[in-house]
Amino acid sequence: MRIFLVHQKKKKNNDFSDGHEAGCSNQNKEQDDIGLASAQTQSEIPATRRSIFEEPRGHNTLDPPRTLQLPNPEYVVYTDSELEHVRKEYFDLQRVGQERGCRLSKELRCRLVRNTVTNMVSIMRASSTDFMYPSKNDVFAMAKRLVDYYPMLRDDSVNCKHTSDSIFKQLMKRLHNIRTPKKKQGPTPQRSKKRRLDFEDYDGDSSSCTLDSAESSNASTVILDTGESSTPPSVSTKSLAGKRDEDSDTDSQQSQARHYHTLQEIYKRPKPNKEAVAQLLDLEFDARRAFINSDCFKEQDRPSKILQAYPCFRELHHVMDELGRILDKGNPRFISKLKARWESFYSKAQFYGVYKKVLKPPMTLDGVKHSIAMMKALPEMFPSPVAPPKKTGHASEAILHILEPTENPDSFLKGRQLFSPVLILSEDNCMLAIGTTPVTTFPREDLHEGVLYLMAYYYALHLVYPKCVATLLSVLQTEVISDAIHGRDATSSYKKAISEWKKFIGE
Repeated sequence: MRIFLVHQKKKKNNDFSDGHEAGCSNQNKEQDDIGLASAQTQSEIPATRRSIFEEPRGHNTLDPPRTLQLPNPEYVVYTDSELEHVRKEYFDLQRVGQERGCRLSKELRCRLVRNTVTNMVSIMRASSTDFMYPSKNDVFAMAKRLVDYYPMLRDDSVNCKHTSDSIFKQLMKRLHNIRTPKKKQGPTPQRSKKRRLDFEDYDGDSSSCTLDSAESSNASTVILDTGESSTPPSVSTKSLAGKRDEDSDTDSQQSQARHYHTLQEIYKRPKPNKEAVAQLLDLEFDARRAFINSDCFKEQDRPSKILQAYPCFRELHHVMDELGRILDKGNPRFISKLKARWESFYSKAQFYGVYKKVLKPPMTLDGVKHSIAMMKALPEMFPSPVAPPKKTGHASEAILHILEPTENPDSFLKGRQLFSPVLILSEDNCMLAIGTTPVTTFPREDLHEGVLYLMAYYYALHLVYPKCVATLLSVLQTEVISDAIHGRDATSSYKKAISEWKKFIGE
């Protein structure tokens, strides 16, 4: 990340009267006493030096400037791809009135505070040979600018006088934790270890005071200059656009690799931050899907290999979020709509099972027992022409197995012949396994949503439907997941099953 010091030179207009010059002088003096000056407006910024990050289209407010002009020097607002992603998400939610639910994760907030203070100290020291620090007024002005640029930092609590008090306190605390390096006082004896000022990095995303290290940083601090454009007139706009596209492709691959590395580091901690993991999964989506959808795995090894690379998929909420990214990326209401479609399908399927004489009227069954009866009857409501393996028994064993009181779940998994996801119900909880690999557990009371979990794993891990329940899963794909089926997967059994279902519900 490059850090520059931009000095503003004021031109004197000889045509003004002396009285006007005196008025300007008094005005400038008042501004110097206050310690704050207005920032550059967007119209003053040359087109070639504007940021590549723009506020989402359709937003009527002006994009706040990313420079903070004080009497001396000029500071910059720190930003990177992850912070810009959260900022864009905030404005997307603001359009539907749900911006209060958008918050920065602890890791991103700490990174923003750390790098903002680092930048301010570096710019201040670049203007003097002494080890100077930003003033309290400078930090307060920067806190206000951060709240303007990142509205999710706003603190509306009663105890705060200003909405920027919370981030201001964190900036001041970080500033107080920086140690001033000692100056050498003439010849000194040989030291065992040289001391130097070293600001902390966060996964290679921090700022640096030197230009060399700034070249390799993936973070971006936006520098705005009022001088003339540095682009030579002989360079065409098309060539610059082509070069930017190539650079963006390379940067995207490098950024996604860095996001994956950060994700791995987070899961080395005892309690990974769920919000940080979700943001990284959003940013690393393209590279992850290319890896999972590749044909470099054997079918039986696919679940274990993917879970080893992405341990986050052992958690149900991350798998459900991944299903939303695949089918309707960017829709925060996807999961709620999916569950609503499942409830509607579930209620209609009860009567359809009674109509097909594969399910008894659920008059005296509790929630768990009714879910068991429904899941056992689903393969018979939408039958497949292919029989399950001999040791599997009934087709419903491909999606649900009920453990006997003396049965060991490990021995059951070792004897499984299918490599598909399955729910294993015990007296204590419900386990979800894929092939012979246990993945996660959830309460018995949530068994009615178990079918959604199975479908989420089919999508997230790019698994193939078992032939003995392929018709059922295809119907769930179109009716519940609301995902169109491929033409080659529309078998005669599926067409017959979906036709009978549509006729029963009156569609």
